[in-house]
Amino acid sequence: MVGLGDVLSIWAHPDDETYLASGLMAQAVRDGGRVVCVTATRGEGGSLDEERWPSQTLGAVRERELMTGLARLGVTEHEFLGLPDIDMATPLPETHGPERIQQLVADLRPDTVLTFGPEGMTGHEAHKSVSRWTTDAFLRAAKPGARLCHAAYTSEWADRFVPQMRDLGIFLPGTPVVRDRSELGLVFDLPDDILELKMAALQDHASQVEGLFAVFGHDELRAGMAQESFVVAAAGE
Repeated sequence: MVGLGDVLSIWAHPDDETYLASGLMAQAVRDGGRVVCVTATRGEGGSLDEERWPSQTLGAVRERELMTGLARLGVTEHEFLGLPDIDMATPLPETHGPERIQQLVADLRPDTVLTFGPEGMTGHEAHKSVSRWTTDAFLRAAKPGARLCHAAYTSEWADRFVPQMRDLGIFLPGTPVVRDRSELGLVFDLPDDILELKMAALQDHASQVEGLFAVFGHDELRAGMAQESFVVAAAGE
């Protein structure tokens, strides 16, 4: 894996960053890069149990979970866009999100931008909104040589993990889009110490991960989290 430099990591909900990019962010911090994580919503629409995690208070819970996990990874710079989270079928409102992301790309001048691909990885409409906004912002404002990276899975990973995750409602029909390894421009096989950090950060999202651990068990889920891969979707000119 080539050096990431300064990283801007942009997602829709607390925990998106942990599944898809927490190892990369932790490694970039260790390598001396600046890492800024942006989350569009507080995830209040994602209650898996209204009795234990009522929607009225879930946003505050998920904010605490996110900040705990990011601190564990060494990521100290974070921003919420403050947009509402409703459900998987509802795009984010086209208010200040696109403009703020473009401003961040222009001001921070990151070397690497991490986000969803256009299908939103899981098919979640909020994920698609964030992908579109981030891609547009990168094309308008990225510095020369920067890389825009869209999260992707290999067919081997999908064959092993997607069927059960789909049963849990994580992936909508037709997702995720899978890639041949030769198509991936950024592949990070997490070293054991960073993988342990990632697993701990994942467990910090207690309101979201109980079902995953129940279905897969710790060791199998750990195997599923051991690689982070991205397609290089664009380069700054």
